[in-house]
Amino acid sequence: MSTPATPPRSLAEALRTRDDVSLAALLRSRPDLITPVPTDLTQLATRAGTRGSVVRALERLDRFALQTAEALAVAADPAPYDVLLGLMAGDARDPAVTDALPRALATLREQALVWGADDRLRLVRTALELLAPSPQHPSPTGLGPTVAEATAGMSPGRIQEIVTAVGLPSTHDSVSAVAALTKLFTARRRMKALLAGAPEESLEVLNRLVWGPPYGQVTAEPAARLRWLIDRGLLLPTAPGTVVLPREVALHLRAGRAHRAAEPVAPAVEAKATHRPQVVDTTAAGQAYTALATVEELLKDWDEGGPTVMRAGGLSVRDLKRTAVALDVAEPVAAFWVELAYAAGLLASDGETDERYAATPAHDEWLEQPAAQRWARLAEAWLTATRTSGLVGGRDGKDRTLSALGPGLDRSAAPEVRHRVLGLLAGLPEGASPSAESVLARLRWERPVRGAGGAQAGPQEGDDLRSRLARWTLSEAEMLGVTGRGALSAQGRALLGLRGAVAGGRGSGSGRGVEGGGGGGGLAVAGFSGVANPSDPSAPSAPSDPSGPGDKLPVHHHHRPPASLQPLSPAEQATASAAAARLLAPLLPEPLDHVLLQADLTAVAPGPLERPLADMLDVLADVESKGGATVYRFTPGSVRRALDAGRSASDLHDFLTAHSRTPVPQPLAYLIDDVARRHGHLRIGAASAYVRCDDDAVLSEILADKRSAGLRLRRLAPTVLAAQADPAALLDGLRAMGFAPAAESADGDVVITRAHAHRSPPRTAPEPVPDGPPTPDTTLLSAAIRAIRAGDRASTTPLKSTPSPNGELPRTSSAETLATMQAAVLTGDTLWIGYVNAEGTASQRVIAPIRVEGGFVTAYDHTADEVRTYPLHRVTGVAELAEG
Repeated sequence: MSTPATPPRSLAEALRTRDDVSLAALLRSRPDLITPVPTDLTQLATRAGTRGSVVRALERLDRFALQTAEALAVAADPAPYDVLLGLMAGDARDPAVTDALPRALATLREQALVWGADDRLRLVRTALELLAPSPQHPSPTGLGPTVAEATAGMSPGRIQEIVTAVGLPSTHDSVSAVAALTKLFTARRRMKALLAGAPEESLEVLNRLVWGPPYGQVTAEPAARLRWLIDRGLLLPTAPGTVVLPREVALHLRAGRAHRAAEPVAPAVEAKATHRPQVVDTTAAGQAYTALATVEELLKDWDEGGPTVMRAGGLSVRDLKRTAVALDVAEPVAAFWVELAYAAGLLASDGETDERYAATPAHDEWLEQPAAQRWARLAEAWLTATRTSGLVGGRDGKDRTLSALGPGLDRSAAPEVRHRVLGLLAGLPEGASPSAESVLARLRWERPVRGAGGAQAGPQEGDDLRSRLARWTLSEAEMLGVTGRGALSAQGRALLGLRGAVAGGRGSGSGRGVEGGGGGGGLAVAGFSGVANPSDPSAPSAPSDPSGPGDKLPVHHHHRPPASLQPLSPAEQATASAAAARLLAPLLPEPLDHVLLQADLTAVAPGPLERPLADMLDVLADVESKGGATVYRFTPGSVRRALDAGRSASDLHDFLTAHSRTPVPQPLAYLIDDVARRHGHLRIGAASAYVRCDDDAVLSEILADKRSAGLRLRRLAPTVLAAQADPAALLDGLRAMGFAPAAESADGDVVITRAHAHRSPPRTAPEPVPDGPPTPDTTLLSAAIRAIRAGDRASTTPLKSTPSPNGELPRTSSAETLATMQAAVLTGDTLWIGYVNAEGTASQRVIAPIRVEGGFVTAYDHTADEVRTYPLHRVTGVAELAEG
């Protein structure tokens, strides 16, 4: 891009000097600027300077780029590059800062936060207002006002006293006196001589203020050490009882540096331990299997209808505790699994009057899929969801408790942080698990917390949302099986769309992602698309073969600014998820079609069971323990449950014989026969309720039992008892007494009780809450740039005659408009028109008329870059463009 002959006088003029590639980079890094598409470059510059857009852009700068912007905010406006370099690198000219500064400045220019040539660098006005020091908003640099700003309200006599006290000749006016004082404070050798005569106590005061805050309190009669500083202008009063350290004095004491410590290089992500990649993958696969089993158990527990929905939405604390007990996990972990199932569209509220949570129809389809595909759906939902289970139990802005499945859990930054954390893990050698603190330090460098100390906050700032999201990501990825032993697994790499993993092997093949993603310390930008950050220095990657566990491996990453880190598109993510499922499938245990029956009335499942077998065992037996093997216990109650579901004793014997690798133990066969013999011997129906039995001795036994008193039974016939309880209560009461009654219908048939699966209506998974406008694709960028360029030509092209003194839209009569249009058709001239559309929106366009007929003009619209037809009655006026 060539440098213009005259320097730009505004941001709009600076944007006009850019080529299309540079404009595309700006619009990609700040997508809010084309929502909607600006009419011309002047409007684009205006929008780029609005407070909301500038704040958003500043929040997406890395720490060094933000430090550069902060330094420009305390420099003179405009500032030469050498002044900026002195503020960043200090008098010693730190070589690392010197090397990195051009790239940071290029980032600020690319994002239209800085404009102008190197000899006249300017921050956009809004950024200057946000970052410049003021009493209400101290600068992150810790610097105070300049001498000129601090003495603005001071009396001329007092200024002359200060000038005399520092050994300067008096002047005729305050302006020259302040200039002389400023020149003294910025001269290193003269300032050193001035401070050489300062009392030791006075120098201690300066040292306490030098790195900020620069303000201090004084009494009406300051101490001698303060009086010495105040008399010489080294401390200047800003309000009664308040003094400030002038910026020029602070910079001298800091050796010219605006920041205590500039951070030109991103902190390295350290590997705290290494494992064989096969160990990582198998460990992650085990976690993936556990994740599937946990979600299945959760939805099975809610199969007949889950907890009720609170009036304000979400699960109650009591229901979350019950769910945690049922899953045998802590409450925060239970909240994670519940939210994950919700994000995957597997559960939702049923929408009934007595609203409660239930599995969705999609859950039944999900259960029929292979295990690896079911895991990929959960992992993809977690990766892209904005709902954040870690917030459950916290408080919202109105001090209300945040509940699982309730409102207020969406955090738009969550998907980006998850992608970024996994991207950093992908940059480590395979099998290496990172130090959590080094990951957090890297994220804080990439997105420093403005307003919390800025660049001075340092690594101790750990309570910001991004840090908490990162910690939750590390633990959730481990629970879900994306990582194993803290290291990114092969299926995790594939889920991000990394090269090599997508191809189905380590370090081979081609796919979307970064070079070297399969093995060595490649670039940690896995799963993202965007423009590389020109402000971030690249560094050598870590060795791919660390010496052993426990070694500290500093790994440098090529960094892309978080603003350009975008998740995969839906189509790309679907491809990546399918690749992850293919890698995971061979690592998951094959479902078994058998169990091992034991003489103590238990059955051991040495692995996952096929679904029909598992479903039947859930009815016939109770789960006693889980782990690598599941232990089921047969009890009279569990056998009766199977009989109630319509199974006969012979069905149960045949089922166990077919699915046991060991002979059916005699005690189990006796248990089934004994329960079946008594099952249905008593029959319960509705009178209020009655009990009938062919054996009147059994009924006499019931009547004689004191536990039946609450049922209020009386004999109607030798084989019939009547009760004043309903049939369900009568069933439960007799079963509690040790009998095995069966319910019967009005026709005398046994009622078969099967669990009723309750489902919600079809529901879609919750949509993620976007973090601002999406990054535009190449097609949209190209169209937007063409429209902006054309609109800018329309607004800047000179006219043969100015239609109005203020350069407003042209105004001509209908006859003049028609005549000019017809003449332009014959001559091929280009016209500037004012046009009002059907919604009443006025715009200006540059057109080349082709045909005028029937009250319409057909023309090539340079603004839209296409042929269009316009009604003549909507054209407010027309003007001819100047030749050339």
